[in-house]
Amino acid sequence: MTVDTHEATAPGAEKMATKKRTFSGVQPTGNIHLGNYLGAIRNWVETQDQYDNIFCIVDLHAITVPIDPVELHANTRKLAALYLACGLDPKHCRLFVQSHVHEHAELSWILNCFTPMGWLNRMTQFKSKAGSNLDSVGTGLYCYPVLMACDILLYHTNYVPVGDDQRQHVELTRDIAIRFNNRYKQQIFTIPEAQIRSVAARIMSLTEPTKKMSKSDPDEGSRISLLDTPKAIKKKIGRATTDSLRLVAFDPERPGITNLLSIYQALTGRSREEIEAEFEGKGYGEFKAALTDCIVATLEPIQQRYHEYMNDLPMLESILKEGADRARPLAAETVRRVKEVVGLG
Repeated sequence: MTVDTHEATAPGAEKMATKKRTFSGVQPTGNIHLGNYLGAIRNWVETQDQYDNIFCIVDLHAITVPIDPVELHANTRKLAALYLACGLDPKHCRLFVQSHVHEHAELSWILNCFTPMGWLNRMTQFKSKAGSNLDSVGTGLYCYPVLMACDILLYHTNYVPVGDDQRQHVELTRDIAIRFNNRYKQQIFTIPEAQIRSVAARIMSLTEPTKKMSKSDPDEGSRISLLDTPKAIKKKIGRATTDSLRLVAFDPERPGITNLLSIYQALTGRSREEIEAEFEGKGYGEFKAALTDCIVATLEPIQQRYHEYMNDLPMLESILKEGADRARPLAAETVRRVKEVVGLG
């Protein structure tokens, strides 16, 4: 099936029509951290003119667990401002809030009716998030993988940039799309592919360097948030886990210092050999000071742009509205076709 990759009324539609479409959704919970930036957002910015990009702030996913409504609303705007501050350009992407395009919820109900419970029972993230509260968590937490699939399928997405831990969700999305297409013997949905960068920076926890840096970690010292002050960054790097060898060198058997060196390498673009030569004969104190300066220098302009957006909320709301207005026709057409083949309406 040949799929239009951009609505005809959008600026530059002719140019965008030849581009593959990517979709990425992030929940407005917690603070975006350095691992998110180096592992994903920076790459999105660097390649955003190569694809037809959709970046969705998935606030409907955020309410699958208890969350303060004021906090949810504020975090949604903070995340949008951070995305823009990091360099995402509305000229090269649609940036919008999930709940502003009601077709996400509408398609989710329809596809819930076509998704076997057995498939959802195999989803590992539900079990890890529900923990021992399986009987008391909301149904939305169980069904949210279907909503995630709808986020992707609404826009005839070609690629979904995800970490390896999210591969299972893309596989479920593919299974749902194939099942639906086969049932009605029509190519209603485009079958997406997971886009997992083999060279992406994998940033680990500062306190437990065998675990991935996570915004859900209750230990604030485990991560560098993009909005951390220089003082906070210095403190966190100073306390970051290393070892007793005092040798500044990459070594998979020494995850603490290797993690910090990987951050330095990702920020500077230098080779491992160059970095090890730079700190030959020097201790952890000198290396951590240099790493701190590098992180602060990277985040300073991002934080400045972030505050500019947050100090002009009408402009920020306008960008989000424009993004939703550009996304909605694509979503509406997909839902129209789905309802038509199902017999609704």
